[in-house]
Amino acid sequence: MAYRVAVGRQTHVFADLREVMAKATPLRSGDMLAGIAAASMEESMAAKIALADLPLRSFLTEALVPYEQDEVTRLILDTHDATAFAPIAALTVGEFRDWLCSDQATSSVLARIAPGVTPEMAAAVSKIMRNQDLILVARKCQVVTRFRNTIGLPGTMAVRLQPNHPTDAAAGILASIVDGLLYGCGDAVIGINPASDSPGVIADLLRLLDELIHRFEIPTQACVLTHVTSALALIGQGAPVDLVFQSVAGTQKANESFGVSLALLQEGMAAGRSLGRGTVGDNVMYFETGQGSALSADAHHGVDQQTLEARAYAVARAYEPLLVNTVVGFIGPEYLYDGKQIIRAGLEDHFCGKLMGVPMGCDICYTNHAEADQDDMDTLLTLLGTAGVNFVMGVPGADDVMLNYQSTSFHDQLYVREVLGLKRAPEFEAWLRRMEITDAAGKLSAGRGGQALLAAVQGRAA
Repeated sequence: MAYRVAVGRQTHVFADLREVMAKATPLRSGDMLAGIAAASMEESMAAKIALADLPLRSFLTEALVPYEQDEVTRLILDTHDATAFAPIAALTVGEFRDWLCSDQATSSVLARIAPGVTPEMAAAVSKIMRNQDLILVARKCQVVTRFRNTIGLPGTMAVRLQPNHPTDAAAGILASIVDGLLYGCGDAVIGINPASDSPGVIADLLRLLDELIHRFEIPTQACVLTHVTSALALIGQGAPVDLVFQSVAGTQKANESFGVSLALLQEGMAAGRSLGRGTVGDNVMYFETGQGSALSADAHHGVDQQTLEARAYAVARAYEPLLVNTVVGFIGPEYLYDGKQIIRAGLEDHFCGKLMGVPMGCDICYTNHAEADQDDMDTLLTLLGTAGVNFVMGVPGADDVMLNYQSTSFHDQLYVREVLGLKRAPEFEAWLRRMEITDAAGKLSAGRGGQALLAAVQGRAA
């Protein structure tokens, strides 16, 4: 179906909904690389006008990625919740934007409609929203998950403690973990990106984390970010796996490039839950995503990268994850060129995921060859904190020595907590007080418990 929009003396014609969506997207380098971006601001505005007038129901009848070719499309359409969709079914995309920003769209109402919102609907409405709209609405969307603590409660923000080491050395990893814990980080997860894919090394890291968590009764979860097939094998061998990790994307072909299918993810979730390691909940999956992954795999089907990113959240949603993390600037400037594009993408990703009922966090990051710097990351951290992000990263010095990219530091989360009054997961907050790492107000202290933790870990490393 072609779409025609007159702007001034010129009539713009878009061949199909896929082209409307692509050209309505705020400019980014990945869509330019794919050859699907709008050629001018006028053409982009014409696409936005066409999109605003489009009924939301259109996304249930016109698939951007063919149903017959793609299991992600089949997942989206076959599991669509018509009852949840009913309150918004008569709206156009533009009317949906207005309703989302209104007082009628309360947190409880947004939670009820979330199963009825497809990723294409979420992406479409985000394309006609300003940054302030994305923040306003995302803040109202509350998605709470649980394993050994409770993440996503209003007024809280968790942190993934990321103690990566270029040689997976236990002493270096433990030093980073203690550093992070003493700054009050780690309630989202203590998560290691291993340098090695050796099952033996990964098993050793899992046991290292498990020993630390249980010795000090830390109400958090551990994860060594290995492929789901490796996690399944480790579970079979009796390794202490808390969370099952996997990178996912928004098309079947892109997921195949990661070596995964929906059936494999289902198997991973079932295996993780079979261990019964959670104490307050059974959300056992941890997913990471990022705009541009489908284009990297030549698996984008001519669809813009932001819409495909939202489709990755539909994949994640199906497996009731504890954490979903958009690693927003990690792939590089080929997809998000500069700080402005990274900031916009981070706000879009968080909004789309939360609107769909997904527990969204963000690795607020950039590569060293992008036109971005730490000031841009400060801006995005502040905006996402205001928008109610579930969790962010805590990386020593904000510089990941294993993955070679720039993220957010242990100090950065203290800044945003102070400015916005954000607390940690309540169980973790209580543990920090018991350990005298923080005081009753949640401020850092130099108590005996923190010193005992440091001494014990120094002994283990030696």
